[in-house]
Amino acid sequence: MYKVLGAALLMAALGACTTTHIDQFRQGTTHIKKGESIVILGRRQNIGYDTAGTFVNCVATTVATGDDRIKVVPEQEFLDAMFPYFEPRTAPMRTANLKQLMTISAAKKRIEDYGIEYIVWVDGTTLRSDRSGGMSCGIGPGGGACFGFGSWQDDSKFEAEVWDLNTLESVGSISTDSNGQSYVPALVVPIPLIAQVEAGACSGLGNQLKLFIGGKGS
Repeated sequence: MYKVLGAALLMAALGACTTTHIDQFRQGTTHIKKGESIVILGRRQNIGYDTAGTFVNCVATTVATGDDRIKVVPEQEFLDAMFPYFEPRTAPMRTANLKQLMTISAAKKRIEDYGIEYIVWVDGTTLRSDRSGGMSCGIGPGGGACFGFGSWQDDSKFEAEVWDLNTLESVGSISTDSNGQSYVPALVVPIPLIAQVEAGACSGLGNQLKLFIGGKGS
């Protein structure tokens, strides 16, 4: 039994990795100057899930760091300043709605005060599937121990759509699909080996957004 679990532990250590694929669709030119900014917002109008704020913040942090960084207005600060125009029930779902919003002088002025050139809408979630294995734990005279092996598949799918606030049109989108197998082998003590799928999706999406908005992405 110990040999089997030891082999499983070795396999998990070698296999708990993440694969990320990124696709880009461009339908307009983009560029951004020093001092100009963007805002990255999570779509929260979907039935069944909301785009996690932690993921949106991760993408924003990625875009706002590095030599090629872009100034990003924090999501919550923007939502507070734009209340109630970007609440889940009132937020523009399409660019046609954005055009209507920009006819409201108060909303237009607040956006212009931030120097925002692009709105980036992030939509998606992480799903878990293919659970297998099991684990049992017990307490004896010598203390507690767990034995077993479990695994599952995580799949993070997110898409970022970029709206140009000069043309009030969508200039393209970037999608990322990050998946990986996670393991929890236990030989006395459980050792989680978690595939960092959301981290991979965040890094891929954030870095591609910098290229895209900077006009360097194909």
